[in-house]
Amino acid sequence: MARLDHNGDRNCPPEPIVELKGISKSFGNTVILDQVDLTIYPGDALGIIGPSGTGKSTILRLIAGLLPPDSGEIYIKGQLRQGLIEDNPDPIGIGMVFQQAALFDSLTVDENVGFSLYQHSKLPHSEIRKLVEESLERVGLGGSADLYPAQLSGGMRKRVSFARAIIAHPEDPSHSSEILLYDEPTAGLDPIASTVVEDLIRDLHVGQKHCSCGTYVMVTHQDSTIRRTTDRVIFLYRGKVQWEGTVRELDHTDHPLIRQFRTGSIEGPIRAAG
Repeated sequence: MARLDHNGDRNCPPEPIVELKGISKSFGNTVILDQVDLTIYPGDALGIIGPSGTGKSTILRLIAGLLPPDSGEIYIKGQLRQGLIEDNPDPIGIGMVFQQAALFDSLTVDENVGFSLYQHSKLPHSEIRKLVEESLERVGLGGSADLYPAQLSGGMRKRVSFARAIIAHPEDPSHSSEILLYDEPTAGLDPIASTVVEDLIRDLHVGQKHCSCGTYVMVTHQDSTIRRTTDRVIFLYRGKVQWEGTVRELDHTDHPLIRQFRTGSIEGPIRAAG
């Protein structure tokens, strides 16, 4: 199926940023992913939804190179990944925003956001500090560099984790994130804080105005986050992609899994947990 390019022309599909081909993953005797195929194109705002425990976060960790598949192949910009990200660098940077922000409580915001640069680059401290402050400005947290995570609200901690994911790497631009992976970025936030984070996600990516990363993948259960931050959605259940479509199609499809998930009914093909 042809896709519309950024000029509105219907051409051959662009080169995918990420391709998962026949990916399977088990933990013990539990099959999490079963022969999953997934393609992510430049400019995608892709949502991965489905019941808890169906492998959504596992897919993110596989894409990020933090977890190896049991079988199948992962291609990053057409290159077959060999091993984990620590074994061989990808041709592009892939950033991940974890559900719990994953900040170091003993470090300042500055040290958290610039952690990779402080540890691994040869840039002077003053230059890294400048890059940190620029990244914090992009997420609306200018002036917070010397605070500690304990001094921040939940929503602010999430935004600090965004700043860390998008910080520039001038010594090696390939480490700057071209694609971001969000794992439940609005989990645990009140509706107002969720809206702030959702708007920020769109602002960071639309048109790549503030960030080099114009592509992202979002794992979420939150209805507002699905609708406000994603364009295309896949539904995972029992280790397989059961449905794919646009956010608009979520409201109109008669697919029984989507209908049950959308309404929250305990009646239907999805087994209620607990």
